[in-house]
Amino acid sequence: MKTYQVRTFGCQMNVHDSERIGGLLEQAGYVPVGEADAPDLVVFNTCAVRENADNKLYGNLGHLRPAKTRNPDMQIAVGGCLAQKDRGEIVKRAPWVDAVFGTHNIGALPALLERARHNRAAEVEILESLEVFPSTLPTKRESTYSGWVSISVGCNNTCTFCIVPSLRGKEKDRRPGEILAEVRALVEEGVSEVTLLGQNVNTYGVEFGDKLAFGKLLRACGEIDGLERVRFTSPHPKNFTEDVIAAMAETPNVCHQLHMPLQSGSDRVLKEMRRSYRSKKFLEIIGKVREAMPDAAITTDIIVGFPGETEEDFAETLRVVEASRFSSAFTFQYSIRPGTPAGEMENQIPKEIVQERYERLVELQERVSWEENRKLEGTEVEVLVTVGDGRKDEATGRMSGRARDGRLVHFENADGVRPGDVVTTTITYGAPHHLVADSAILTHRRTKAGDAWEAGHQPKLPGVSLGMPTIGRKPEAKSDSPGCAC
Repeated sequence: MKTYQVRTFGCQMNVHDSERIGGLLEQAGYVPVGEADAPDLVVFNTCAVRENADNKLYGNLGHLRPAKTRNPDMQIAVGGCLAQKDRGEIVKRAPWVDAVFGTHNIGALPALLERARHNRAAEVEILESLEVFPSTLPTKRESTYSGWVSISVGCNNTCTFCIVPSLRGKEKDRRPGEILAEVRALVEEGVSEVTLLGQNVNTYGVEFGDKLAFGKLLRACGEIDGLERVRFTSPHPKNFTEDVIAAMAETPNVCHQLHMPLQSGSDRVLKEMRRSYRSKKFLEIIGKVREAMPDAAITTDIIVGFPGETEEDFAETLRVVEASRFSSAFTFQYSIRPGTPAGEMENQIPKEIVQERYERLVELQERVSWEENRKLEGTEVEVLVTVGDGRKDEATGRMSGRARDGRLVHFENADGVRPGDVVTTTITYGAPHHLVADSAILTHRRTKAGDAWEAGHQPKLPGVSLGMPTIGRKPEAKSDSPGCAC
């Protein structure tokens, strides 16, 4: 049997696409191996959002060239947003690559690899529009307890800093029945938490003419037995309506967590970004969410140093951040994205100015995060136990998981607690990026997901074959966005 690795860069949509890639490859007879092994196939699922995306990819491809020279039968494939953008340029710059595929034809990968093997030549296939909705493909899920569910792909916005719409295409929406069928299938496998994914989730329904479709979808998820937590990412402020706030507040399994990209607090910069809302509207949305859900944890994306940003513009961003009381923020230093209107703008801000502003923003947000987390000391939280969130767990003797509002919690280790199980505990300390619960566990509930983890099982769903619709420092303060430039 041939072995494979998938190396993923970028947002949750790419992570979810990599699950599809893994499912396809395992259906074709491949088996996964760890990074320390020498696989027969390496697939890079790329991102094109950051300026250094090209350097990251070609650097990784360069590192693999000696292995390819030693073993000509080894195959290398490149997919994702950078592949959609660079196309045949990839094999020109790295002729040892065997296959290049885009964001619209993930399902073609096994055939491309077979053709490349037979012809002893690189295969490049990039489609201009979606061929098969990704959720119709087989999936190798990376978690027994949490699953991504794509409700749409593509974006109809024209933000000047973002290249995603040109690489992912116009928005395509899945029918509600298809989405709910996938969610139910996950729950049957033991998954207790799903995250609904889209470049702009709250415009869901635009393809079939229902402006209230997203709120209805949230409520429908609330009727699925065994589904304990529902999250979504990422919405756009211009489309965030009160029916969605009501659905979040009134549907018990929808988590009171919201990622709402601000990007800038300056109305002038927002206009230059083609973000069709202003700071007043943004703060009004935050206020309505907190009025309906006082316990809501709200996170955001912010770009520092957009072309032409003045000190006055940046001061407006600091003002909105202070007023919004975000639990955390993904902060970005603006960098030119080739192919975007902002990349051609004059008045690009010098690096040293961007860096200084960025440090001030991070300092402010860390203070706010710390203040908000300290308020939770002494409160009880329900924690879904996770894998990999606590890098120091072995040294500290703790375990880690996520509260319902998405905050990371490190808690006292206890015998019999497994990833996928649910515990309740009391917060003893609030740090800027996490909560600590160094007190006895109050309750422990064993789950099907925990059973699956213990058995070494990962859910592998067949494709939901229902066809296309007519898909800083810590993670809270660094330049890897939780979503594609929303």
